[in-house]
Amino acid sequence: MLKTERLLLRQWAEDDFLPFAEMCSDKDVMEFFPKLQTQSESYEMAKKIQALIEGRGWGLWALEIPNQHRFIGFVGLHIPKDNMPFSPCVEIGWRLSKQYWGKGYATEAAEKALEYAFNKLNLSEVVSFTTVANVRSMAVMQKIGMCNSGQNFMHPNIEASHPQCEHVLYKISKSEWHQNVL
Repeated sequence: MLKTERLLLRQWAEDDFLPFAEMCSDKDVMEFFPKLQTQSESYEMAKKIQALIEGRGWGLWALEIPNQHRFIGFVGLHIPKDNMPFSPCVEIGWRLSKQYWGKGYATEAAEKALEYAFNKLNLSEVVSFTTVANVRSMAVMQKIGMCNSGQNFMHPNIEASHPQCEHVLYKISKSEWHQNVL
């Protein structure tokens, strides 16, 4: 469990699955994903994330506002599949319910996740990526000190003709992160 001034990053609970499924069926939240997720797909993903955290001790943590005990999304770290052109790596990612956008929650939680990545896991670098049209996520990447690598790539799990296939790759090294937090 990680805490920030306004947030709690924690292991997933079964009570999180339904609000997660609702979030993953929201067309605005999923605008930059190839498709909306069904409830069963969302539940399956949540169970996988939960199991990865159980096994590793870290991952894409459930995000809540303390004292509200309500799932608002996830923020954390993940190891992408080996078919990514920049693998092996650890990525930082987030997805929040729309009603929590624009409050700085993704940035605040992502900063805490980077702190964990560099201070606890002793990673040398963390990456993040999104479709080229997702300026909101790129803004979060920039706010947490990440830089566009200039190495756009075609996402191997998205149909090449799909408008969201091309992705940008952002990176931050441990030394760059240390310079930002000092």
